[in-house]
Amino acid sequence: MSEKKRILSWDEYFMGVAALSALRSKDPHTQVGACIVSNDRRILSIGYNGTPRGMNDGSFPWQRDGDWIDTKYPYVVHAERNAVLNFRGLMRELAGSTVYVTHFPCNECSKELAQVGVGEVVYAYNPYPDSRETIAAKKILAAAHISTRVVSIPTI
Repeated sequence: MSEKKRILSWDEYFMGVAALSALRSKDPHTQVGACIVSNDRRILSIGYNGTPRGMNDGSFPWQRDGDWIDTKYPYVVHAERNAVLNFRGLMRELAGSTVYVTHFPCNECSKELAQVGVGEVVYAYNPYPDSRETIAAKKILAAAHISTRVVSIPTI
């Protein structure tokens, strides 16, 4: 009789999709992935952090430090925002959905997730828990009644 293999939970599965999406990012410092899931466990959209569509990733800086215009920050679209922008349905279909994201969302992404009606944010890491962006993001998510919880990225 053969042994039954371990089956991924739904949380592990969707976090795995987010983690796999992160591997598409060209950012040499931080690769982030996001997966938006409906209440009936359908993947609605995915995204990763990168430059906007049609832009050559190699033509823009990936530095984190220096003059702002010479860093990645003015050019990179975050994974959560990309997942929302990549969604091809009606925005109201995102209401109550769950976003699985490898890293805790920033304040800007939290505003967008609240605006489209996301109901839950599930994340694997919060590398900057004391940053002003994270503190603001937590306030935004709480005010919008968006729950958050941690799920580890599954190992294969």
